Amino acid sequence: MKKIALLMLCFGFLSAHAQLRNNDVYEETEMNHSIVRDIIRIPDIGGYQTLKCDFHTHTVFSDGKVWPDVRVNEAWRGGLDAIAITDHIEYRPHKDIVKGDLNESFKIARKRGDEIGFIVIQGTEITRSKPLGHLNGLFISDANPMDVEDPLEAIDIAIKQGGFVMWNHPGWPDDKSTLYPVHEQLIKEKKIHGIEVFNYMEYYPVAFDWCKETNLAFMGNTDIHELISEDYGSHKLSRPLTLVFATEYSEKGIKEALFAGRSAAYFNGQLAGKAEHLTALFKASLVWKVKHADMGAYEVSNMSDITYRFTCNNKLYILPAGKAVGLVLPKEGKITILNCYTGMNEHLEIDLPL
Repeated sequence: MKKIALLMLCFGFLSAHAQLRNNDVYEETEMNHSIVRDIIRIPDIGGYQTLKCDFHTHTVFSDGKVWPDVRVNEAWRGGLDAIAITDHIEYRPHKDIVKGDLNESFKIARKRGDEIGFIVIQGTEITRSKPLGHLNGLFISDANPMDVEDPLEAIDIAIKQGGFVMWNHPGWPDDKSTLYPVHEQLIKEKKIHGIEVFNYMEYYPVAFDWCKETNLAFMGNTDIHELISEDYGSHKLSRPLTLVFATEYSEKGIKEALFAGRSAAYFNGQLAGKAEHLTALFKASLVWKVKHADMGAYEVSNMSDITYRFTCNNKLYILPAGKAVGLVLPKEGKITILNCYTGMNEHLEIDLPL
């Protein structure tokens, strides 16, 4: 039924933008890119759907530059499956012009999401200076009660609403990624559930270890304020993403997966996550054909949009996205995937034969 509804929705898109061509009006409908959507090829793994998400976005209702439904439209066109609207609680420079409470931007975005069958998650950003820093509450029901003086109280309110709390950009603004005692305590009390290891155009390699050691979700998000196209261009897979390995395509499925730590972070060709998830992604991306078994010669087709780079016996191998290559590998040993991180100084290793 959902597929039928989606098909009808697509026809609705087309009919809404088509116009009769006659002697008075001739419209170049093929120039309309608002109904064109990228397809991001990242495989499903282990019985889970791999959903492409961005859990950190801003609109004019805080310090962003765009209307909330624009965030939804550009994410849909970019091939994403879900976004969260996470406007600041404490920092709203346009509030005298843009009216509405702390939930208004989400309501506008959700309305658009419902119209096109796109998942929009309610969130908010608790914005304080270090040592606490910034944290997003995701899957909340009402941001207004979180407008309190004590940020730890705001975190508690988010959790009481069933929220997932993400620690944002730990290396911002002083270029020092520090796990302060307040974070250690919040993690111990299970009040932080994920950490942004990629934010905007920054990496925080030490945060790879924090996620690994504390079993928190690996997160990668844009923290976007401008148009996506202004900061990342129009190329597919140019923005950071959180890959969520969900049992179903729904907000409920995403929430369950994040609390279970089934996620990986992607940006600029790099992946960071748990070894089990990255191994499954790597193997699911590739189709192997044996050419000469005695020589260890293969033709390998990379069916994903992620180019993989790996080494074996001090030789570098590249598996370009969407292409097939011929290569020769030893029958035993290990390969090290250079663009897959399981820790700050740890790359994913996989035993041969694959």
